[in-house]
Amino acid sequence: MRAAWALIREGRDFRRVVGASLISLTGDWILMVGLMYRVYAVTGSTLASALLMLTASVPAVALGSVAGVFADRWDRRRTMVAANLLLAAGLVPLFWVHGRQHIYLVFPVLFFENLVQQFFSPAEQGLFPSLVRDEELITANALNGQTQNLSRLIGSALGGVLGAAGGIFLVTLADLVSFVVAAGLVARVTVATAHVVAGAAEPLRRRLQILRDEWQNGLRIAAGERVLMTLGIFIVITSIGEGDIATLFAPYVREVLHGGSAVFGAIAAVQAIGGIAGGLVAATFGERLSASRLFVLSAVVFGVIDLGIALYPLALVAVWPAFAGMILVGVPAAFMMASMMTLFQRHAADAYRGRVWGALMAVSGLGMIVGTVASGLLASHLGIIPVLAYQGAGYSGAGLYAWMRFRGRPAASPAPADAVESR
Repeated sequence: MRAAWALIREGRDFRRVVGASLISLTGDWILMVGLMYRVYAVTGSTLASALLMLTASVPAVALGSVAGVFADRWDRRRTMVAANLLLAAGLVPLFWVHGRQHIYLVFPVLFFENLVQQFFSPAEQGLFPSLVRDEELITANALNGQTQNLSRLIGSALGGVLGAAGGIFLVTLADLVSFVVAAGLVARVTVATAHVVAGAAEPLRRRLQILRDEWQNGLRIAAGERVLMTLGIFIVITSIGEGDIATLFAPYVREVLHGGSAVFGAIAAVQAIGGIAGGLVAATFGERLSASRLFVLSAVVFGVIDLGIALYPLALVAVWPAFAGMILVGVPAAFMMASMMTLFQRHAADAYRGRVWGALMAVSGLGMIVGTVASGLLASHLGIIPVLAYQGAGYSGAGLYAWMRFRGRPAASPAPADAVESR
C-alpha cells in the first residue's frame, strides 16, 4: 500500500485527473442506470433497450480511430476540458423528457455524448502515462480502476434511487454537474500535454493528407504489434458480451429476478465492492506482478463467475445470488482492467497512443453493436438467460486466446521509448 499512497500523495496532477474521473464517472453511472431502467420500464421492449445501447456504440465505430488522431495532435488537457463542457451542454435536452412521448430525445442525446467521448477518451489515455513513471503503471491503473469501482458503487445505487424518485430529470442534472466539476479539475493539470505537429502551416489539402496518413499509421500500429492486436481481438469478443448484458440486464432483473429499479441499481453497484478489494491488492503489489499473466488469469476467472450469474436462476429464482456473484466478479474485473491498460500503455508509443486507443475503441464499438442487435433480436426467441450467458463464455474464451498469443517470444516494441514487458 505504501507505493499506492506515495503515488496519491506526491502526484498532484495524477490526483486531479483521477478525481475528475471519479466525479464524472459517478455522474455517468447515475445517468445510465436511470436511463436503462426507465427506457425499459416505459417501453417494455428489449428492442428499445437495444436501440439505447446501439445509439451509444455507433459513434465509436464511425469516429473512434479518426478522433484518436486529433487527440494526438491537440493539447490533451484542453481537449479533456472542452469535451467535459460539451458533454455537460449536450445533456440539456433530456430535461424535456417527461414520458413515453418524449423518449425519442434520449437517443440523439446519447449519440452526441458518445460522439464527444471519442475525443475525450483517447486524450485521457494519452495523458495518463505522462503522470507517472513506467514502473508505477500497474499501480496507477489499479488506483484509476478504483475510481471506476467507487463511481459504479455510488452512481449505480444513486441512479436507481434517483431514477425512481425523480425520473430522467434528476439523473440528468447529476451527470451535468459532474461534467462541469471534472472540467474544473482537469483545467488545473500542469503537465505538458501537447505534441509538435508537422504540417500545421501546410495548405488544407496537404493537411488532410497528413491526417489520413497519421490515421492509417495508427491502424497499422494497432494491427502490426502483437500485444495490441491481441488486445484488439479480445476487446471485439468481449464487447459483444458487453452489448449483450447492457441490453438485457434491466430485463434480466425485472423479468427473471422480479426486481424493481432500486434492486437493479443495487445489483449494478455491488460489483464495485469486489472491484475495490481487487484494486487495492493490485495497487499494493502492482509493481511485482506480470501484466500479461495477470490479464489472462483475471479474464478467465471473470468469465466463469459471470457465466454463473447468468445461469443460476435456472435452478433458483432469488436476488441474493446475483448480489453475491456481482461482488465476487468485481475482484478479477479490477485486475483485468489494470493489467489491460498497462499492456496498452507500454506497447503504444506516446505520439500514437491516442489514435491506437481510438482504433481499439472503434472495434469495441463494433462488438457492442453486434452484441446489442443480436441480444435485442434473440432474447425474444431464445429467452433472456441463454443470450445473457454469452458474456461469461466470451470473456473466458478470449482470455484463453490471449494466453495462447502471449506464450510465444516477446513482441517488439513499436517505439524505442516504450518499455516492453518480457514474458
